[in-house]
Amino acid sequence: MATTEHGPTASEYIVHHLTHLSSGKQTFIVDFSVINLDTMFYSILSGLIVILLLRMVAKRATAGVPGRLQGFVEMVIDMVETQSKSIVHGNREFIAPLALTVFCWIVVMNTWDLLPVDLFPTIWEKAAPALGLVSNEHEAFMRIVPTADLNGALGMSLGVFCLMIYYSIKIKGVGGFVHELFCAPFGNHPALWLPNLGLNIIEFVAKTVSLGMRLFGNMYAGELVFMLIALLGSAAALSMGGAFLFLGHILAGTVWAIFHILIVLLQGFIFMMLTLVYIGQAHSHH
Repeated sequence: MATTEHGPTASEYIVHHLTHLSSGKQTFIVDFSVINLDTMFYSILSGLIVILLLRMVAKRATAGVPGRLQGFVEMVIDMVETQSKSIVHGNREFIAPLALTVFCWIVVMNTWDLLPVDLFPTIWEKAAPALGLVSNEHEAFMRIVPTADLNGALGMSLGVFCLMIYYSIKIKGVGGFVHELFCAPFGNHPALWLPNLGLNIIEFVAKTVSLGMRLFGNMYAGELVFMLIALLGSAAALSMGGAFLFLGHILAGTVWAIFHILIVLLQGFIFMMLTLVYIGQAHSHH
């Protein structure tokens, strides 16, 4: 008896596209032995793109009327410099370039979401079995938006947390930092030491978690919407009213892509601004 192959259902399609290319299977909610290889690859690739782009602009920079690309880069640098100057009152030799790196890096990582949602996963599904990396295409997973991975977003926010601690100790000294942990904001009475410490720990944890979760939540939701729009296109091929569904697919995809450009830039700007704010707070004394 002949058998017919059916394509994946909507839920199978989404689950497959939301599964990472990982070094192993996660066995616990926090498992540091597992590395999401796709997140690492596209994060590093995005960083290299930023470095090469800025290097190219710097090498071709002219003192006269700048070209469009040079003008855009200068505008971004001026924006970052202005924000860092108004927020961080201290030595900004490292902080201003850090803010520029954070903004450009996150924007490029977010921009991968504007590519067709099935492009790179489909290429990988065909290439991975041919290269002998997996037994069949159903095991070839690939996600191309590093910021839509909670591990990537929280990893960057942990880096900001480390900078908060570093600058708090550098500016205030070890004694000043410890004194602030135990004596702010309620006062230095011994009975208030534990409440102060608990509140400061909660503040550090909340800053770190919210910084990463905000970026992850927005980019994950955007990625999911693109998948749902792609499913609308596949439904058009199977439905009697396919023409209307196809037009809806094109219209929804176009509108969401245009709106998502704002999200891509806004999330990079918010992460950069909060990084500056948190480092600026580390420079101030309670």
